[in-house]
Amino acid sequence: MFSGCMVALITPFHEGEVDFETLDELVEFHIESGTDGIVPVGTTGESPTLSHEEHKQVIERVVRVADGRIPVIAGTGSNSTAEAIELTAFAHKAGADGSLQVCPYYNKPTQEGFYEHFKAIAEEVPVPLVLYNIPGRCGGQGLTPETVARLSEIETIVAIKEASGSMDQVSEIAARCDITILSGDDSLTLPIAALGGKGVISVVANIVPADVKAMTDLILEGDFVSARRWHRKLFTLSKDLLTLATNPIPIKAAMAMLDMASDELRLPMTPLNQAQSARLQQILADYGLLD
Repeated sequence: MFSGCMVALITPFHEGEVDFETLDELVEFHIESGTDGIVPVGTTGESPTLSHEEHKQVIERVVRVADGRIPVIAGTGSNSTAEAIELTAFAHKAGADGSLQVCPYYNKPTQEGFYEHFKAIAEEVPVPLVLYNIPGRCGGQGLTPETVARLSEIETIVAIKEASGSMDQVSEIAARCDITILSGDDSLTLPIAALGGKGVISVVANIVPADVKAMTDLILEGDFVSARRWHRKLFTLSKDLLTLATNPIPIKAAMAMLDMASDELRLPMTPLNQAQSARLQQILADYGLLD
């Protein structure tokens, strides 16, 4: 159901508040760029520091501006099952096309706990769900291929965003079930596609959506030779940018340098230092985005 180039959208801020005007502009930018889907209020969208009301307002605004022109997969996961159900129900009512469900973090459930958590959401809200497996943000705890396969038997669980960084994990999931696999790491989109992946929920697509889409279009066409050329171009940008600091610090800084949005963050996220900023400018210049 979801494939290609989907952007993990930032949440722009201005003087401590959500900058809805810039948010509108970003949605329009992605529609014009041919992006295949917008994923607001995920990790890149700084959902941990948005209030519940702001979280809902961002979802509502993105859905309203998108107006059916591009699928919206709203981040509505939580480490509380009841809270995830409530946010997902809101997104569904607001008109979101799908929901991104991060693995519960901090409380570190068992695999049975993961299964029951996602199953409960699926049973309560009739919206397509994309699982989000990111052990690095969840105390090292993530979904096993066996649990993914069990969850894939639930009709509305349609995809998984794999950000474990493990190709064995991806291979095992693909061997056990036919759930749509999406890359959660920009540098691994092509390798995951070689194992059966169908696209990416991308951070760098915030600044180069047309390039990411060019690569995922070729992947979906089965032209891996041509896709490899895009991978090589995007790989350096992705690795250099996203290893400068924790996401979304560097992507917001890059967008500020490109006059796309403010680099304003909310604590505990802090800006790049002077040396990191100089390095980022060089990364963007090397890619051809800055003179």
